[in-house]
Amino acid sequence: MEVSKVNQAGAGARFVNVGERTNVTGSAKFKKLILAGDYDAAVEVARDQVENGAQIIDVNMDEALLDSEQAMTIFLKRIAAEPDIARVPVMIDSSKWSVIEAGLKCVSGKPIVNSISMKEGEAPFLELARKCRAYGAAVVVMAFDEVGQADTAERKIEICERAYKLLTADGFEPQDIIFDPNVFAIATGIDEHRRYAIDFIEATAEIRRRCPGVHISGGLSNLSFSFRGNEPVRRAMHSVFLYHAIPAGMDMGIVNAGQLEVYDQIDPELRDAVEDVILDRNEDATETLITLAERYKGTDAAEEKKLAEWRSLPVTERLSYALVKGIDAHIVEDTEEARLVAERPIHVIEGPLMDGMNVVGDLFGSGKMFLPQVVKSARVMKKAVAHLIPFIEAEKEKTGATQGKGRIVMATVKGDVHDIGKNIVGVVLQCNGFEVIDLGVMVPWQTILECANDNDADMIGLSGLITPSLDEMVTVAGEMQRLGLKTPLLIGGATTSKAHTALRIDPAYEGPVIHVLDASRAVGVASSLVSDTQCEPLLAKTAEEYEALRIARARSGQSELASIADARANGFAYDPSGQAPAPVRPGLHQIGEWPLRDLKASIDWTPFFRAWELGGNYPQSSTTKWSAKAPAAFSTTPRRCWTRSLRSAG
Repeated sequence: MEVSKVNQAGAGARFVNVGERTNVTGSAKFKKLILAGDYDAAVEVARDQVENGAQIIDVNMDEALLDSEQAMTIFLKRIAAEPDIARVPVMIDSSKWSVIEAGLKCVSGKPIVNSISMKEGEAPFLELARKCRAYGAAVVVMAFDEVGQADTAERKIEICERAYKLLTADGFEPQDIIFDPNVFAIATGIDEHRRYAIDFIEATAEIRRRCPGVHISGGLSNLSFSFRGNEPVRRAMHSVFLYHAIPAGMDMGIVNAGQLEVYDQIDPELRDAVEDVILDRNEDATETLITLAERYKGTDAAEEKKLAEWRSLPVTERLSYALVKGIDAHIVEDTEEARLVAERPIHVIEGPLMDGMNVVGDLFGSGKMFLPQVVKSARVMKKAVAHLIPFIEAEKEKTGATQGKGRIVMATVKGDVHDIGKNIVGVVLQCNGFEVIDLGVMVPWQTILECANDNDADMIGLSGLITPSLDEMVTVAGEMQRLGLKTPLLIGGATTSKAHTALRIDPAYEGPVIHVLDASRAVGVASSLVSDTQCEPLLAKTAEEYEALRIARARSGQSELASIADARANGFAYDPSGQAPAPVRPGLHQIGEWPLRDLKASIDWTPFFRAWELGGNYPQSSTTKWSAKAPAAFSTTPRRCWTRSLRSAG
């Protein structure tokens, strides 16, 4: 379905769909295919995108454990040979200029570079823009500057207008500029995020007014991230958002065009609830949509029965259930009941409360729980912890113990301006009694380590969204090792993974390094690190998992190589003073004559077909399978050509 049909009021507006599935950071299926080297299947993903209405395909190969330049080159060359795919433009998407340039060398027509920004200042920004222009490419300009990413309408307008003036003064054509004013997640349960959608829409209209000739784009999947796992709600959110954003001037978007609803055909109750959230029309919009969203995931009779009977469950199960459901009505009395039967107050936090938060983490990770529900669970946890704090403090005074909840220094590493995910982690940790020192974005390692030292931090948290952030995290770990630190290092962000942490970051630092999957997991990890009883088991388990990953990775690669000393010792002993022995019978030898038809079943024709560039898929098993294919193949080849090849082959 054409996205422009979503907006019945503005049916004349032209909207360009940018297919998002050929992106290793946005599609688990595509990432798996590329990592496995299955480019035939990966090309089919691109074909499906075009058939589903994509008018541009966004290609991204930014994966830490992948040779991104090589993957980009191979894939773009493959799709260039497919007429039904090559007819649409390519958006080359990467955080590394070397990968973008590798892609620009492989495309025909007019490509689009995604993206450049002013995050490192005006001079580097213009330098990259000139390189893109030299390749004849249009550019996506992200609404980032030296301070960070634009989150309010005012900041979006300010940054885009400044970039527009710089580019046009430098000779860039306005129609080759595509602004992305940042689509952020809404309905997160955090008040600061409530206006993200309406800010984008308002900024879009003003940018189009102040910067004539430009285009406006955005990634729609970010908008509905809070409801991942609930596709009906996500599709409704995307359609309603476009219904309002397109008339404002949004004329491009990274969206799965085959998964959009027609605005007028969305269930009116769901459409109104979504519109309330997108336009921030009332205080209870998020809560209403969360409640309604459950209906679109189907009902669970057993869960409904448990909800009615949960007050009769044992106290540990009641605490866990209250956290998962975000119910704070009885949390204080249940926490007190658990404290009375526990040996120490801290055991209530480390036991049933953390068990509940781990369930929250599992549900969120599997897409069965929404982000605003996670935030709500964190607030229930905060209320329970607040009740226990006086008892914990009293115990500390009695025993002389001084360990508190913990202090964490967090930062988005140098070269990266994304901080939405980090901010959510900070909120969740603060809700659970941790002191969070947030250094912001684009933070060099010197500042991070200096702050951690000055504030006696219990742990350091590094965040990043783009692939270069992973290299900077390795740098931070290496500097911590050089300085002899032992402070636990937490790694988080969209591009991070347990595999990359185990293979690249952990070996650079002898202290604890732990990958934190998402915001809901941060509390469990941080609480364990400051616990007398849970720290060592966590570190031991993590070390075991990382070692297993490294072993598995080593086994999946090439065979173990001999050492350079062994290889040299096994070398051929050449004697330059000696002479080769003379043949027993000099001259030509005629062994016999056999017709080629008798030999064809025993010959592997693959090297010849490849040398003659005949193409096709050749059987790779027994050579006897060639007997049926060889005559047809030979009929297309000049006799003297293959005769000469056979002679040269001996």
